[in-house]
Amino acid sequence: MNGLSILQRINGPGDLKMLSTAELNTLAEEIRERLIEVVSQNGGHLASNLGVVELTIALHRIFTTPKDAIVWDVGHQSYTHKMLTGRRDRIDTIRTEGGLSGFPKPYESEHDAFVAGHASTSISAAMGLAEAKRQRGDDGYVIAVIGDGAFTGGMAYEGLNNAGKARGNLIIILNDNDMSISKSVGSVANYLSEIRTKPAYFRFKDSVSHLLERTPVVGRQIKDALVSSKSKLKTAIYHNTFFEDLGFDYLGPIDGHDIDMLCGALMRAKRISRPVLIHIATQKGKGYQKAEENPGAYHGVSSFDIEKGNPDISNEDSFSTAFGRALVGQAIKDPSICGITAAMKYGTGLQFFKHKYPNRFYDVGIAEEHAVTFASGLATGGLRPVFAVYSTFLQRCYDQIIHDVALQHAHLVLAIDRAGLVGQDGETHQGIYDVSMLQSVPTMALYSPATYRELRHCLNACLYGEEGPCALRYPRGKEDERLAFLDDLPCEDYHLFPGKKKGGKVVLTYGRLFAEVYPAAQKAGAAVLKLTKLFPLGEDVCELLCSYKAVYFVEEGIRSGGVSERLASRLAESGYRGRIHIRAIEDGIIPQASVESTLAHLGMDEAGIARFLEQE
Repeated sequence: MNGLSILQRINGPGDLKMLSTAELNTLAEEIRERLIEVVSQNGGHLASNLGVVELTIALHRIFTTPKDAIVWDVGHQSYTHKMLTGRRDRIDTIRTEGGLSGFPKPYESEHDAFVAGHASTSISAAMGLAEAKRQRGDDGYVIAVIGDGAFTGGMAYEGLNNAGKARGNLIIILNDNDMSISKSVGSVANYLSEIRTKPAYFRFKDSVSHLLERTPVVGRQIKDALVSSKSKLKTAIYHNTFFEDLGFDYLGPIDGHDIDMLCGALMRAKRISRPVLIHIATQKGKGYQKAEENPGAYHGVSSFDIEKGNPDISNEDSFSTAFGRALVGQAIKDPSICGITAAMKYGTGLQFFKHKYPNRFYDVGIAEEHAVTFASGLATGGLRPVFAVYSTFLQRCYDQIIHDVALQHAHLVLAIDRAGLVGQDGETHQGIYDVSMLQSVPTMALYSPATYRELRHCLNACLYGEEGPCALRYPRGKEDERLAFLDDLPCEDYHLFPGKKKGGKVVLTYGRLFAEVYPAAQKAGAAVLKLTKLFPLGEDVCELLCSYKAVYFVEEGIRSGGVSERLASRLAESGYRGRIHIRAIEDGIIPQASVESTLAHLGMDEAGIARFLEQE
């Protein structure tokens, strides 16, 4: 066909239905090559996408989107899906400003059924979509594709508990690659591993069913009686799985890289009138040797050289690695310190802690809510737990932070990674809500270091200077070289850098934005009040601000409930008569773009802040 590759001939999912099995397998190879090429240039989620190529092809061969809906869990494994649903020619824009999202987005394509940037949501969402179809008389199917990592989250089991009795056309695909972001952990992982190693165990069930179907007169009746019963005989013959006990028809385990086998299982699932769970076994990182050998390190990557591999594997300095090393330094002196992660050992820098103190390291899987309450139990029992978590995932723990930590007055340290703007992951991962969220938590103390040195100071303050719950937040990436001069200053809760005119303008800021605010304020002759401890703040901060004719707030977080609003309210209550200007994030939905570009768009880069300070 005019020398076009098979992938170049795929303009929509309908084109897959006309390909032979050999062509589908060739297509899988071409997709993998394209995935490696694009992610090496743009960064993104590589290993997870390489593992679901055949599954995605099979799904679009058997089902017809958007009439049938696919819900991805987590949505970062949808790159192949995007290529097969009319976005092949734009795949090189993925995760770039104005380009394709790295996650499913319904506003981007009618083939994307549900936003999925966080884990364990697919079963609940798919059940709702399936029931909505049933209510509307739509006979389309809804397929939830959930990874075994997402299967460690409690919400998945809330969904399973209800989905087994669903009345719509619901199919759940458990993509089991023995990995979440890091190695899957816990009893669920062990259970799935046992199933994976005994496929013949479940082929026996099909053999019995087939034999009974062919037995004259009574075979069908015996089979139906067995299937509908809860007897010990049924268990003895069929060897029920946990999923069948919850009301699902279980198919598997199935080779997730065999397109024919996958298509056969999907066709069979369509013929079953009850909720179905298909268990497939895949290899995370398949097709790229470096990712196969170290899938955790290639889960989410920056741009890299295909031949040399992922630079993120190195221990290059970042706030994450600085935190990880600082925690080890504290743990050397204090055997009560424990490190906790929710499947983000490498992302949060806790690999150093695990290596040094494996008996004090806990990876709870993608279960942030459990992590917080578990940590509170550790603290109540006399230990010093530190839970390292991305800001975007901390949102899932709000109830636990209030009920199980603050009201318990437990001394838990939250190390909040990726605080503030995160760049190409976009709106599902922006870390802009944590300050507003945590300031509403009773007895919470909150710190925001701008440098590695300040981070070490804040960690020590959280561990030994606070008695209740406390948190330190820090951005993704490296410290700003422009802030090297801070190393010569004492680490305090706040520091005032005087302006040219006493009592003129003062700018209050914290964290990474100080690097943008300070040079702009110097040019404008304004003072800068840099906060390191954000909450609680003493009255002296308000008194200091009241001595200026104009106060400017610059905050890398949402305005509502943020530091700026809280302090502006206190200033008003104190009778302050000067001018107040606030620059914070007004709209909490910030699209994907580089951090530098987003700061410029928000007027939070040096040039934008300089213009902001021109206001009187």
